[in-house]
Amino acid sequence: MGASHATERSGPHDGVTAENQAHILIDQRGTVVGWSQEAEGLLGYPAQAMLGRPAWDLLAGADPTPHSRAAIDNVAVPLRRQDGAFLACRLTVRPERRDEAGMRWAVTLTPAEQGSPTAALNQALLETLFTVSPVGLFLLDPSLRLIRFNPAGEGMQGSSVEEAVGKRPTEVWPGFPAETVERVMEQVLATGKPVIGIEKYMRPPGDPDHDHVYSANVFRLQDDHGRILGIADATVDVTDRHLAQERLKVLAQAGTRIGSTLDVLDTVRGLAEVSVPGLADSMAVEVVEPVLAGEDLEPGPVQRDTVLRRAACRSRDDPEPLAAGNQQDALPPVAAAEALTDLEPRMVDPLSSVGQRALQGLRADREEVHSLMLVPLVAQHRALGLATFCRWGERRPFERDDLTLAGELALRTAACLDNARRYLREGNSVIALRHALRPGGLPPDHALEVAHEYVHAGSGGDWVDAVPLSGARVALVAGRVPGHGVQTAAAAGRLRAAVHTLSDLDLEPDELLARLDDLVRRLNGYNGPAQGDGRPWPMQEARKSADENEAGATCLYLIYDPVSRRCSLSSAGHPAPVVVRPDGTVAILEAPAGAALSCAGEPFGKVDIDLPEDSMLALYTPGLFQEEPEDRGRERLADLLSGFSGSARQACRMVTQALIPYPLREDAAIQVARTHTLGPERVVSWDLPSDPSEVSTARSLVTRQLTAWDMDEATFTTELIASELVTNAIRYARPPVRLRLIRSHVLTCEVSDGSSTSPRLRHARTTDEGGRGLLLVARCSGRWGTRYTEDGKTVWVEQTIPERLE
Repeated sequence: MGASHATERSGPHDGVTAENQAHILIDQRGTVVGWSQEAEGLLGYPAQAMLGRPAWDLLAGADPTPHSRAAIDNVAVPLRRQDGAFLACRLTVRPERRDEAGMRWAVTLTPAEQGSPTAALNQALLETLFTVSPVGLFLLDPSLRLIRFNPAGEGMQGSSVEEAVGKRPTEVWPGFPAETVERVMEQVLATGKPVIGIEKYMRPPGDPDHDHVYSANVFRLQDDHGRILGIADATVDVTDRHLAQERLKVLAQAGTRIGSTLDVLDTVRGLAEVSVPGLADSMAVEVVEPVLAGEDLEPGPVQRDTVLRRAACRSRDDPEPLAAGNQQDALPPVAAAEALTDLEPRMVDPLSSVGQRALQGLRADREEVHSLMLVPLVAQHRALGLATFCRWGERRPFERDDLTLAGELALRTAACLDNARRYLREGNSVIALRHALRPGGLPPDHALEVAHEYVHAGSGGDWVDAVPLSGARVALVAGRVPGHGVQTAAAAGRLRAAVHTLSDLDLEPDELLARLDDLVRRLNGYNGPAQGDGRPWPMQEARKSADENEAGATCLYLIYDPVSRRCSLSSAGHPAPVVVRPDGTVAILEAPAGAALSCAGEPFGKVDIDLPEDSMLALYTPGLFQEEPEDRGRERLADLLSGFSGSARQACRMVTQALIPYPLREDAAIQVARTHTLGPERVVSWDLPSDPSEVSTARSLVTRQLTAWDMDEATFTTELIASELVTNAIRYARPPVRLRLIRSHVLTCEVSDGSSTSPRLRHARTTDEGGRGLLLVARCSGRWGTRYTEDGKTVWVEQTIPERLE
C-alpha cells in the first residue's frame, strides 16, 4: 500500500503559494523601508509602525546577518508578533538593487509549517484540542496567567475564556484548590520535569451536587532555542476510574477482614466495617435466627414468619466504630420475607413501603436517605440473612457497579457465615458430647468424696469418670482420645460407655483394660463384605475412619475398696495418679508400663497399694501440664495438694487455676477423690459351715445386725436374700462360705464361696418345685451380680436404703 501524502518527503517550498508569503524591504543599514499587507497580516504590525525601525526588532533569537553572504535561502528564525507570541518563519533574502543609499534586500517570510507535509495535520490537531477534545487543555504564560483553554476546560470550571484570560487560576476559581496546582506549575517551570497525574477534586457545572475527580498532567512549553513559553495543563475526568479503585479497595479489605474468624457476629461486623464508609453511609445486617444457633437451614426463600436478628449496624456518623443492634431494630418478618423472596440483590426506592420498612432501626435520617440497596446473604441457595445499605446527603446515589460490589461482599459474607454456622453446630455437638461425658457423681454417704473439673480448648477427647462398684467399691477412670472435633468426642463417649459396661462385670483393672483393648482392636480391624471390585463400601470406610479415633487412646482404671483400704490400678499408656496421704507425704504411683489401646505391647499389669483414710487421689489427663514436662508437672501437682484441707471440689479448681495457662492449647481434665473407710461398725461378716441347717442361722444373724443398725423395715427382704444366697452356696458351690453385710449408701448382702461357677437367673415353670430363688432376689433388690476372686466368687445384692432409715 502506498504511503499517505502527509508522510511523503517534499522540498522546502512545496505547497507554498504567493498569497501565503509576506514581503519586506530592508536597506543597507537594516532598516525596514518596505512593509507589505501580507507582512502586516502575518505579524500583526501595521506599515506605519514598522517603516524606519530596525528589522532586528522582529527577531526573537539569533541575528542572522545578511551581509555574510550574497543571498540566504530557507533560514528558519523565530519572529515576535505584535501580540507577544512568537512565530517561526522561513526567510528568503535576495539583493534587490543598489542606489545612492546603498544595497537593498528583499526578504520573503513564509510560516515554517507551511512547506512541511505535516503542517495540515499539526494544525488540525491544535484545532481539535481547542475545539472538540474531551481533555481539558489550559495554556498559561510563564507568569502563570491563563492564555487560553478549550471548551472541555470551560465545562470543568464553568468560566469562559474571555473571563479568565490574563488572570491566575486562584483569581478565576477561588473555590478550586488552585494553590496546590500553582505550586506544581512553578516547580515544572523551574525544573522542566513534567508532573503526571495530579488529582483535583471539584464539582463541575454539569453536576454541581457531587464531587468529581480530575487527573492533570502539567508540562513546560519552550521553543527550539530553549526559550520558556509557558505551561500546558491537560486535565481529564477520572471520576469513574476513581470510583472503581475505591470499590477495588473495599474488595481488598473484605478479603482480609470478612471471615477472619469462625464467629458469626464477628463475620457480619467485618462486613459492616468494610462497607462504611467505603460503600455506604450506613448499613445494617440481619441474620436468620437459626444461623446464630448453628442450626440447619431450609433451601429457598424464607417463610413469612422468619425471625431475623440484628447482628451488626454501622453509620459514618457513629462515635463508636460499631453500633450494636437488637431484635427491635431488625426487620419485621413480613418485610424480611419481601426482601428475600427471590434471593436477589436490588436497589429500592427509599420512599416505597419496602424501603421505609427496610430503614427501620437503621442509623440514618429517613428524610435524607436518597439511595437504598437490599442484598440477601445467600449460600448454597439458603438465605442466611439480609444486608441493607443506604446513602444520604450529598454523596452520589448507588449505581449498578455499587450493587455488583454489594453482591460480591454478600457472597463472601454468606460463605463465611455458613462456615461459621457449621463450625458452631459442630462446636455445639462437641459441647453436648462433653456434657454427656461428665461423671454423674457418686451418691451421698459414699466411701469416696469425688469432684472433677474440665477445661475445654476444642478437642473433646479428655474424660474422667467415677463408677460405683459392688461391695461399696468405686472405680476411678481417666482417659484421653487423640484428635479434635466431634469424632474425637464421640470416640471418647464410646470408650466411656465400654468402660461402664465392663465395670458391671466386676473385673480387675488389668483384665478390664485387656478386654477394652480387644474391643478397640475389633472396631479398628472391621472387615465387612466388599464391593465387586474389592474396594470396601463407603459406609465401611466411614465407620472405619470413625472407629480409628479410639486407636491410640489412653486409659487409667483404678479401683478403691473402702473396706480393705486397698487400691488397685492399671494403665493403658495413661499417666499415673498422684496420692497425698493424710500426713502430707506424697506418693506418685508408677503404674506398670502399658501401651495405648490398640497398640502392640506387653500385657497390662496391676499395682496394689494400701491407702489410709482421708488420703487424696488425683487423676488427670496430659493437658493439665501444657507449659512444662510431665515429671515437673506432677511434682507441682503434688506440692499443691500436699497439706490441702479443703474439699475435693475446691482442690480441682485450685489445681486448674494454678497449672493451666491461658489461652488454652489443649483440653484438660482432673479428678480428685478423698478416701474414707468403712469400719467394723458398718461392715460385718460371718463364716458359715457348708451345712443346710446353717441357713436359719444366717437369717438370725442378719436380723440381729439389722436391728442393731436400726433397719428393722429391711429385715424381711434381707432375710429372704441372705437365705437364698446361702442356700445356693451350700447346695451348688464349695466351701468356705462367708456372709457379709455392708452399710454404705446402699445395703449390700454378699455371700462368698470357693466355686467359680456363676449362678444363672431363670424363669421356672408353674410345675417346677425350684428355680425361683434368684428371680425373687432380683425382684427384691436394686441390682445384683457376681464378682470373681482368686479363690472363688462373691454373689452380691444391693438394696436402696430409705432416707428415713439412715
